[in-house]
Amino acid sequence: MVDPSFSSLQPQDYGLLTDLYQFTMAACYVGEGLENQPAAFELFVRRLPSDYGYLIAMGLAQAVEYLQQLHFPPQTLQALQETGIFAEAPPRFWELLASYRFEGDVWAVPEGTAVFANEPLLRVEAPLWQAQLVETYLLTTFNYQTLIATKAARMRDAAGDEAVLLEFGTRRAFGPQAGLWAARAALAGGFNATSNVLAALKLGRKPAGTMAHSLVMAIATLSGDETRAFQAFRRYFPQAVLLIDTYDPIQGARTAAQLFAATPPDQLGSRGEIGGVRIDSGDLEALSHQVKAILPQGAPVFVSGDLDEYEIERLHRSQAPISGYGVGTRLVTGEGVNGVYKLVEINGIPVAKASFAKATLPGRKQIFRGPTGDLLGQADETPPPGYEPLLRQIMHRGVLLEPLPDLETIARTSRASVLRLPKGVRQLRQPDPWPMALTAALQRVKDHTLGQESA
Repeated sequence: MVDPSFSSLQPQDYGLLTDLYQFTMAACYVGEGLENQPAAFELFVRRLPSDYGYLIAMGLAQAVEYLQQLHFPPQTLQALQETGIFAEAPPRFWELLASYRFEGDVWAVPEGTAVFANEPLLRVEAPLWQAQLVETYLLTTFNYQTLIATKAARMRDAAGDEAVLLEFGTRRAFGPQAGLWAARAALAGGFNATSNVLAALKLGRKPAGTMAHSLVMAIATLSGDETRAFQAFRRYFPQAVLLIDTYDPIQGARTAAQLFAATPPDQLGSRGEIGGVRIDSGDLEALSHQVKAILPQGAPVFVSGDLDEYEIERLHRSQAPISGYGVGTRLVTGEGVNGVYKLVEINGIPVAKASFAKATLPGRKQIFRGPTGDLLGQADETPPPGYEPLLRQIMHRGVLLEPLPDLETIARTSRASVLRLPKGVRQLRQPDPWPMALTAALQRVKDHTLGQESA
């Protein structure tokens, strides 16, 4: 029998929402007396996705909420014990889990910050077993939301600042929880609104949407007239955007134009909006010109239908008369952000992974951003003249130091971060690399650490 609560996720579930080896490693640390060794782990991306010149860091708010609420209630410990996997685990392992509260420090770049390969988005400094245990959840929130925020930022760059961008991706997201995260990340990355009602209301936003072909087909079939479908919908939603391509988009535009022209003044919006239309298929560039010529002045044309940043850029450059874009599948899916979470220091000793194609940089690090490139240095280095440190301390001994920015602030940070980059780095295909070098101090640590490991 399927547990009816399987699809829900509550804070009491956080403890088990991880990979098994986080527990087995923690038990091993405890058995060997290493659990409280001070450790530092950093979360970063080894390489950018294809044709991406940058990433927009996202997911910190959910990471902090997780760290603050992570605990192991008795039923969780019982479920773990009943697996039989931990029969030889030391008793202290269970004692530590039962009293778990995150006690570490967290450093992170602000959400909305542009980052690049091998630059830490996040650093956790905590007792070894605690820092290890949180890896899986941190990676899932940062990897997915960073992907969506980056795609949203690229689409905003492609569409320009005046176009309306609507997130329609919940039905294509990788599950209901992902739909919420995708909506948040899209708004933080530059979108205007989401159709996800729960996400919008939780985020203090008004949800946005139009109608589906099914409404037009249902009412038109029963009444014999598409006009009746439009009239019915506008009767209850007088400023609605009408979907006009269920049958013939040109005829749909004519019908919509007649309804818009007949709209009583008291049904107009506060700014005199008369509604608009959405086209979901066909040659969007050509149809937008034809439809725009039919509609009354000021009636906007929106388009949707498997759009991505490349198609949005093409339509924008063609000067198609499009006021906004609804984006779903190609916003909330795609090539993943392959973020990793690696040990970089243990008991004050820098460590690095030296395996081929997966080598890491040792020690706790800081990103120094300059006007034309980044320097990656040691965490305690003084910024070189003209460079700004990006990683900031967010939590100390498990306590949030100050409230995190709201969504509007994050969205402004995202756009400003992108606009600071050269156009070559922002271009959608074959972007120029953003220069990044190691400081002399970090280079010495790297050489010393890898030299010792290869000796």
